[in-house]
Amino acid sequence: MKAVLGLEDGEFVVGEGFGVEGSCSGELVFSTQMTGYMEALTDPSYAGQLLMFTYPLIGNYGVDHDNFQGPEVCALGCITREVCTHPASLPSLPDYFEEHNLFGITGVDTRKLTIKTREHGTMRAALIVGSDDGEEAVRMARAAPDIAATDLIPQVSCDELLHLPGKGKRIAIMDLGIKKNMVISLARRGADLYLFPHDATPAEIDACEPEALFISNGPGDPQRATGAINAVKHYLGDLPVFGICMGNQVAALALGGETYKMKFGHRGSNQPVRHMDGQIYITTQNHGFAVDAGTLPEGCQVVYENVNDGSLEGFCDEDLNLFCVQFHPEAHGGPHDTERPIFDLMYRRIV
Repeated sequence: MKAVLGLEDGEFVVGEGFGVEGSCSGELVFSTQMTGYMEALTDPSYAGQLLMFTYPLIGNYGVDHDNFQGPEVCALGCITREVCTHPASLPSLPDYFEEHNLFGITGVDTRKLTIKTREHGTMRAALIVGSDDGEEAVRMARAAPDIAATDLIPQVSCDELLHLPGKGKRIAIMDLGIKKNMVISLARRGADLYLFPHDATPAEIDACEPEALFISNGPGDPQRATGAINAVKHYLGDLPVFGICMGNQVAALALGGETYKMKFGHRGSNQPVRHMDGQIYITTQNHGFAVDAGTLPEGCQVVYENVNDGSLEGFCDEDLNLFCVQFHPEAHGGPHDTERPIFDLMYRRIV
């Protein structure tokens, strides 16, 4: 089955399609992780994006439903150098994509496309499976809306309040597209969890009498998370407030800080971050927006920064009992360098 990937700059590449015939368009991004491809594909933060893996072989251990981070594949499409058709366990990735009406392309030079993205920045793209019409793929790519102009959060947030009972501290979670392992890390510490839709009001959140507010990860531009921004503004200084990934950006916006779209973002499981004490951790990340550290108000302290580009990776405000990180300490399948330090710290801050 033929397939073609078109870019907004006019370039297109032809490969072999897997999944089903059809098309999709959105932002083309790359991830450097070597394992955990299903965790990435099912991460709600990839909504609106075509996910390209830099590791050359994807699918070698099949599809493991237990490790899904969302209920289904959230990435619009999958781009690989080579996809494994005879994995260690079944179903294979191509069989799963076909069964669930998903789009994939293999046999393309992902190294070349990654270098192009790093040099020119993230671009809009379109994937057509069942055709090699490159001109049509380019036209579709150019017609795709910019990810910052699309409100993706309602697609991946829960529709109604969900209660996950625990005997410990009561935490209200604003679900902007939360990953399953984030919930697991909080529940592992005994937390009594209430998951609220992205647009929940402070009055609705107050009904569970929370002892802390937690803002999750999510897709797209953090400025679209107006409900979560308003909730953080409402509770700052009254409740401990925590955030991971988009939650980090939402907290900064609630304080009057600014965010910006990165050239090509941080996606993968080998991102080094430096703690303010000098210690370096290897982390998993998935974000295309970041906080401008220079716009944070007085009282905020940068706790983590990216070793490669110096971007902000976490900050706190001790007076407001606010603590956020940009990376994913709950990452599955890893690394687990920061799971215990970050979640233990958050839980201890709840009094």
